[in-house]
Amino acid sequence: MKICFYSLREFDELAFCKKFGKEFGIEFVYTCDYPNKDNIELARGCEAISIIPCDMSEAVLKKFQDVGVKYVECRSIGYDHVDLKAAKKLGMKVSNVSYPPDGVANYAIMLMMACSRNFGHILKRVELQDYSLKNKIGKDISTSTVGIMGTGKIGSTVIRHLSGFGCRILAYDAYQNDEVKKYAEYVSMDKMLAECDIISLHMNANEENYHVIDKEAIEKMKDGAIIVNTARGKLIDSKALIAGLESGKLGGAALDVLENEDGLYFHNRVGEVISNHDMAILSSFPNVIISPHTAFYTMEDVEDMVKGCFESIYAFENGKETVHEVTYKE
Repeated sequence: MKICFYSLREFDELAFCKKFGKEFGIEFVYTCDYPNKDNIELARGCEAISIIPCDMSEAVLKKFQDVGVKYVECRSIGYDHVDLKAAKKLGMKVSNVSYPPDGVANYAIMLMMACSRNFGHILKRVELQDYSLKNKIGKDISTSTVGIMGTGKIGSTVIRHLSGFGCRILAYDAYQNDEVKKYAEYVSMDKMLAECDIISLHMNANEENYHVIDKEAIEKMKDGAIIVNTARGKLIDSKALIAGLESGKLGGAALDVLENEDGLYFHNRVGEVISNHDMAILSSFPNVIISPHTAFYTMEDVEDMVKGCFESIYAFENGKETVHEVTYKE
């Protein structure tokens, strides 16, 4: 068995590849680059490829199938970048990974607090030696009503951890969780939008949830509400978000993910012209915090992400079931 890792980070992931390759008895090769027409041949002789979010359209999948790849393993929880319908048609299995929810959950809470306290703006002013108080006043999260959209593993962990701060917590999910009910009240989408000072997104990026926060949703929000997103950029209509911030309807946003971020994050782009207009506009707002898709980035999570790829190929090749397999649903 052999895996080809694409976009491998030598400074953190490589050591784990060596560890789990030895543990599972699975060979691996790698490149630090994203998959492209010049490095597809690297995967020849490999049963699986391991990727981070990138173009996995039908045309790309077919090229990998042509060199013998049978499995596409996402080194991420999200797999919306893979054309699952095409993979099914080609007979290629797809998997994702899981990791402890605490890292992303705690990062989301950190962003809630930072945005509520205008911390991004305060730090920028400190760099200019402006230690005045004007326009820096914040709001204590303990007096806020916080809404959590999506109560899966990460969302429910946010709720449990957030309960210690004493704030009122509302939850929204099509599938209610009895454990969550110990700490939060499940409400309708409209009630959440109308009553929450902070709304944090923890939903999957699928067709049903695409732009769940759009112009209409923002219009229903409480004046001055803050949006936090550590899930996927596609959940928010960026144009509507910008309009809400410009009008003053929204009080701020803390975004670890953005629409159209593929090929942008996880690269050093110092000195380059970046043509993501929405990102440029959002970065200019003093009440917006942008971090480069790093909510997941802890040693514990990186280890589990790499391990998940070895677990999946082992299961696939040995005819075993794995919770990591994702399939196309009609």
